[in-house]
Amino acid sequence: MTTPALQSFINRHRLPDSYLSMAEQWFSPIITEFGERYERDPRIQIIGVNGCQGSGKSTLADYLCTQVESQYDVAAVALSMDDFYLTKKQRNLLARDVHPLLAVRGVPGTHDVELAINSINSLKCGKKTLLARFDKSNDDRVGIREYSMIEGPVGLIVIEGWCFGATPEADEKLAVPINDLERQSDAEGLWRHFVNDALAGNYQTLFNMVDRRVMLRAPSFDRVFHWRLEQEQKLAERLRLSNKERAISNIMTEDDIRHFINYFQRITEHCLSCMPEQVDHLYQLNESRAITHHNHLISSD
Repeated sequence: MTTPALQSFINRHRLPDSYLSMAEQWFSPIITEFGERYERDPRIQIIGVNGCQGSGKSTLADYLCTQVESQYDVAAVALSMDDFYLTKKQRNLLARDVHPLLAVRGVPGTHDVELAINSINSLKCGKKTLLARFDKSNDDRVGIREYSMIEGPVGLIVIEGWCFGATPEADEKLAVPINDLERQSDAEGLWRHFVNDALAGNYQTLFNMVDRRVMLRAPSFDRVFHWRLEQEQKLAERLRLSNKERAISNIMTEDDIRHFINYFQRITEHCLSCMPEQVDHLYQLNESRAITHHNHLISSD
């Protein structure tokens, strides 16, 4: 039965109704796990979701929150690492002082991790919490008046991000460039060492705040271009429907996206290789993003 909450979820994401039967089949164990723990201990739970661009992370986060709110009558909040990107001004300063590639949002070192940690701690304490939002069509954080406000106790936080849970690589792995971006724009390795060092820092503090980790694992990095292109096309459609014609001019072209995903290749491939054994729930995706199997790898007790 499709509840009003689930219908609203479907409408928000412009999904086919078939998504709900798929989601119930595959994601019910996560929701059941939440309920069993919540009955034993009603403290807030935090779930972290990893997946490459376009893999369905934000949709999954919203689905989990929608179902937990409906089934267990508790407030749930979906957060995205994307909303904690540094402002354009802050990234431009990094680009000037450290490396030009840091003007581009995305990699570790371009997030305000302290803001993310403080936001989660505020929610855990039940405080009135302002949550930042990032406007990708403007490539900048929105003004504080456009932040969302969460009040009262929260039972579940789901935080998702393309690099959520990633671990730094060994220094020797950084020596050889892996794509044209690194060869042409980071020949000395300064950018990738900065990114790796950032990941080894307070990102790990943020990642370790979660109780359980979920991974939507792409079949390979090759699919990222196609999935990221779909994301950009959906963003353009939303902007058109909202009559934000000026913002549409900032939408990336196919060539822009091919270049853009080079920033993410190193860490994405590292996650695809190393993360499956480190998560509680591993969902393997095929090239069309359908889930082919689910491994529950770590005991939830």
